[in-house]
Amino acid sequence: MLKRAGRLPAMVLLVWFPCAGQFDTRPVTGVVTDQRGNTLRGVAVQVENTVTLSIRSYITGKDGRYQFNLLNDDTDYILKAKYRRYWSRPRTLSKFDSSRHPEVDLVIPIE
Repeated sequence: MLKRAGRLPAMVLLVWFPCAGQFDTRPVTGVVTDQRGNTLRGVAVQVENTVTLSIRSYITGKDGRYQFNLLNDDTDYILKAKYRRYWSRPRTLSKFDSSRHPEVDLVIPIE
């Protein structure tokens, strides 16, 4: 016969502490228009991470809107849009912009 110990087994409590160097994320949204303010459908919007140089793309719908999620809020990003052969002026989303849901509108000058 086995003798049972009178103690409960030790329990391990795991606690998560944020570590230095971790980051939060945020989205960026916006509208792409021509120089007259008309929204543009089918525009390729690019967001470039200035640290890794990785590029993500999004094609606008008929409302001209785009959205990128999970952007590191401790990194600068460059946004630009291409419609046919025309490009918007690049815009920077700065890591110093404290907005949790920044909007960056892009204008494409179409001749």
